[in-house]
Amino acid sequence: MRRETDRHLIERLTWDEVARRLENGAAAILPIGAAAKQHGFHLPMNTDRVQAEWLAARLADRIDALIWPTVAYGYYPAFAEYAGSSGLSAPVFEAVVHEIVADIIGFGCRAVLVLDTGISTRAPVDRALARRASGHALHLAVHDGPNYQRAAAQLAEQSHGSHADELETSLMLALAPDLVDMSRAEASPDVTGEVAGPLTPSEASSPNYSRSGSYGDPTLATRAKGEVLLAAMLDDLTEQATAFLAGRVAAKSPSSGIKRQGASG
Repeated sequence: MRRETDRHLIERLTWDEVARRLENGAAAILPIGAAAKQHGFHLPMNTDRVQAEWLAARLADRIDALIWPTVAYGYYPAFAEYAGSSGLSAPVFEAVVHEIVADIIGFGCRAVLVLDTGISTRAPVDRALARRASGHALHLAVHDGPNYQRAAAQLAEQSHGSHADELETSLMLALAPDLVDMSRAEASPDVTGEVAGPLTPSEASSPNYSRSGSYGDPTLATRAKGEVLLAAMLDDLTEQATAFLAGRVAAKSPSSGIKRQGASG
């Protein structure tokens, strides 16, 4: 017997069920979240994927959308020195996203919502969607929405951060506490100014040195902070998605170009 949540996951449906849902106007959600990307000593390598799939499931409940399988490899150059962190080059990742989105639209889907929990993946995803030049796809802003930004500004105590930090660890404590080992949480060194470039676990003299792989202070994370952040994030995603879908319904013909609504790593 199927669970109620299965009705949103195309991997649990038959192809003709997917076809009927698309014919009836269902939107598609394409989650993007790394499954092999370091997240410090205290979070698992699939942290991005866990977040992407949690958010996709709850957004799908709100807008009755279909969820495509998660793209678990992407463009993550900042973490290449940390064992197990595997990714794709920017052109390859861009091509993968483009082809998947093109297929979904080709099946007659009225709208594709790309839910990407990365940062370095943003530009390649934008380029991939721009290549469609159809207005069928929206790159959702996971960390740049006004509700999330306001909540993060109010809650954050760390001096800097963007990866496996106070905010991301708080999110994980709220949605998957069994995957978090706070006894191993370790703050990255204080910085006087952010310097572009990858993190390193080996060059202690580098301004981007982080023994653990965290960038920020995850020891300040709490479940209560995460619950506030998740609620704000989901409200942002819902507002973006519903506005975009309303525009798609109202449009008499497809508009041109990419649409993107506007960090944790």
